[in-house]
Amino acid sequence: MAGGPAVTASNTNAYTHLMDPNRKWYNNRRLITLNAWIVLLLITSFTNGYDGSMMNGLQSLTQWESYFNFPTKGKLGLLNAIQNIGALAGYPFAPYMSDGIGRRPTVFFGAAIMCIATAVQTASQSVGMFIGARFLIGFGLTFAANAAPMLVTELSYPKYRAPLTSTYNSLWYSGAIVAAWATFGTFKINSTWAWRVPSLLQALPSILQVIFVLFAPESPRFLVSKGKEAEALRTLAYYHADGNEDDPLVKYEFEEIKAAIEFDRTVAANVGWKSFFATPGNRKRVRIIVAIAFFSQWSANGLVSFYLNKVLNSIGITDPTIQLLINGILQIWNLAWALAASSMVERFGRRLLFLTSVTLMTIFFTLQTVCTARYRIAGDNNAGHAVIAFIFLYYAAYDLAFTPLIITYTLEILPYNIRAKGFTIFSFTISLALIFNQYVNPIALDAIDWKYYIVYCVWLVFEGVFLYFYVIETKNRTLEETAAIFDGTSATEQITTSAAVQAGVTHDLGGDEKVMDEKASTAS
Repeated sequence: MAGGPAVTASNTNAYTHLMDPNRKWYNNRRLITLNAWIVLLLITSFTNGYDGSMMNGLQSLTQWESYFNFPTKGKLGLLNAIQNIGALAGYPFAPYMSDGIGRRPTVFFGAAIMCIATAVQTASQSVGMFIGARFLIGFGLTFAANAAPMLVTELSYPKYRAPLTSTYNSLWYSGAIVAAWATFGTFKINSTWAWRVPSLLQALPSILQVIFVLFAPESPRFLVSKGKEAEALRTLAYYHADGNEDDPLVKYEFEEIKAAIEFDRTVAANVGWKSFFATPGNRKRVRIIVAIAFFSQWSANGLVSFYLNKVLNSIGITDPTIQLLINGILQIWNLAWALAASSMVERFGRRLLFLTSVTLMTIFFTLQTVCTARYRIAGDNNAGHAVIAFIFLYYAAYDLAFTPLIITYTLEILPYNIRAKGFTIFSFTISLALIFNQYVNPIALDAIDWKYYIVYCVWLVFEGVFLYFYVIETKNRTLEETAAIFDGTSATEQITTSAAVQAGVTHDLGGDEKVMDEKASTAS
């Protein structure tokens, strides 16, 4: 078992002294262009958030319920879970496509499938057709959501990598907001267009990606792995140094990418699925990745994310208009907290945010459980209203870490050679957790009502204990440095020192340049 709070990483970023302090994203034309391409990739998360919130909203639309014969229990669970079942079908293929033909074409492929699927969903004439369309949405989303965040983290300017990657999952709420207010806005349409319009709007981000994504830059890491080193260097230089291939930052980035990929291929043997269980470092990675994937969906958030109407019904709020209004306001609240947390990941660090988040979630959800029980047992209206307040406070706590960091942390602790496969393990685990949530939660709520909340109260305590012992701090490190942490200090030093020597720059990992210069001399 890893140590507790003492298990941390150095806080010195290898790139810090190589970056031009005057090059900001808002005053450099090529960084603005790069970030525009990254925004195109970030909206993949919009589609995912839109889907969950749309299904939440549709359950409050009488037009949707009556058209599909008022689905309940198992059928309602299937309507929600089928998207993730579709995602499961794509997982065996997504990492091979991302690593084989590149990040960009994989995003394009997934977006094209989602365009077709949303058209079918909008035109659905039966519950079977609707379920089939949602299966295809999940299938296509698997490919886009596998490649897009990797391309974000592998393309970003070093200073902005962690905040931008954290923004990816945070934008889940942007889709949720549009879906929540779309269903609220179409509520009074007295026809099937009340639910067809929200279904149609789901295609917009995928349409944009189909049109533009193949013009975006490819990952320099992918290019190096395929032997296209000159193209990788040009990409780094164009976007990170105004085209100057001799820029110290670009030279160091390029050499570190090459050194890390070679180290993983030859020394660490980080190649293929077997490698995840072959070394202690990879076993630690898998343990953490699987855990935070489950935690992100089993922290009681699944109750409100997919069955808010049932939660509100349980405290006497049954008016569909009020339910849709609360859903819309909640998504705006979530987006604000998630984006704020995304901007703080390098300042406060991953470990502090994770531990603060799980502690506050445990407190607020326990209070939500108590108030729900009070309302259900004694009919206390004040307790019912307090539940709403604690839902909002709970989500603020959740958004401190579990919205922005789960993808960031997963991607940065995985070396390039197994990043796509490791991210698939993460996504596969989330889908399993979601299928359980979406299928079991409505059944459990109908069977034991508020007592089901107690299960999550206990689980949240377990999450806190696990995170305390296993989460390692990774803030202010390069992508290659962070990925090598689990392979030991010597691995990190070998990669960074080799990169510094080949790039001809001074590299500082701990503030002692003399020591690093001696290591560089020895390595050469």
